[in-house]
Order: sequence, then structure tokens, then C-alpha cells
Amino acid sequence: MAWLLNFATMNIFKIIFELFILYILYKVIFDFIIPVYQATRQIKQKMSNMQNQADGHKQQNQGRDFKNMPSNGDKPNQADYIDFEEVK
Repeated sequence: MAWLLNFATMNIFKIIFELFILYILYKVIFDFIIPVYQATRQIKQKMSNMQNQADGHKQQNQGRDFKNMPSNGDKPNQADYIDFEEVK
């Protein structure tokens, strides 16, 4: 009869231990893994939006850049240059 009591006690501790492990797994998954996944997905989405915005601005400004470029026949103005003095 004592072995039956001992067996029941061991089963209770085994069940409590398994429930504790399941609780820890639950906390790790829902308090760490899922929030990290959501934050990573959100950051990737924002980076993609920023990249698309930058590409749009680049395409808009691309036509303006060619208008402001000097032609090959133009000589640069001497006033555009600053004298360089070597510092020792």
C-alpha cells in the first residue's frame, strides 16, 4: 500500500513539473518570440516604405539634375575654386 502512495505522489510531482514547463514555454512564446517577430516585421515594412519614398524622390529629381549640369564646352568659373594651402 505504501508503494501506491509513493507512486501517486510521484505522478503529482510529474504533472506539476510538466505544467510548470508548459507555463514557461507559454510565457516565452507569447511574451518574447511573438513580440520580437511583430517588431521585426514592422521595422522591415517601415524600411521598405522609406526605400520606396527615397526611390520616388530620386526619380522626381532625376530630370532636374540634368538641367543644372554644365555642358562640356563651358569652362569652370575661377571664382568657383578656393585656394588650397597645405598645413604642416
